Amino acid sequence: MSQPWLIVPAAGQGRRMGADKPKQYLTLFDNQPILAHTLARLHSAFPSARLVLCLDDDDRWFSPSWVPFTDWQRVPGGRERMDSVLNALHAMVAQTDDIVMVHDVARPCITPGDLQALYQAASTHPAGALLAMPVADTMKRGDAQCLSVRTEPRDGLWHALTPQGFRYSLLRRALEIARQQDTLVTDEASAVEALGECPQLVSGRRDNVKVTHPDDLALAAAIMAAQAAHTPERSC
Repeated sequence: MSQPWLIVPAAGQGRRMGADKPKQYLTLFDNQPILAHTLARLHSAFPSARLVLCLDDDDRWFSPSWVPFTDWQRVPGGRERMDSVLNALHAMVAQTDDIVMVHDVARPCITPGDLQALYQAASTHPAGALLAMPVADTMKRGDAQCLSVRTEPRDGLWHALTPQGFRYSLLRRALEIARQQDTLVTDEASAVEALGECPQLVSGRRDNVKVTHPDDLALAAAIMAAQAAHTPERSC
């Protein structure tokens, strides 16, 4: 199977972290920033993939030394995530049926197994695929005063994760239509769903956490340490 294109939006400011720099540059584990860990995980699964990294034009923290890929390019990030991904799609020299996988830079705990499973599903399902996790908790509907007004059935509900993978032409068309209709989409799957397509849900690991708030940083570091401790050493 050929290698995919990888798009990593990394132009966000991460203001909810309350840090002095964007969250992707905060040190996580082994004295490396989140961005470096995320790219290393992607590279471990797809060492020959082509990477498109979306960065803010005024980014003063990024170092090319954190990129392990040989074939990669930097493109300007947009105001919203979908704008960054579209910038990447427009800059890529891709074929219609090439698989494009989009992964949050703030999910550094992604495993090679989940990456390969998602790529396999995206390559075989015409509407693409996304990593997701079945909802396990009781779901409550709140009102404007943060009062619990009812319990929502959780049957069929999933937490959307990343990566999400689609054929190049489908993803580009979906996001271009969303932009034309002035529709803000928070993930690629929702843009594809708006076309009437139904991407495949691929059950992913629960430790594929997203670093959004300050306490997530310690959680992600603990997860990565545990993953490293349970990874069997390769024999010579």
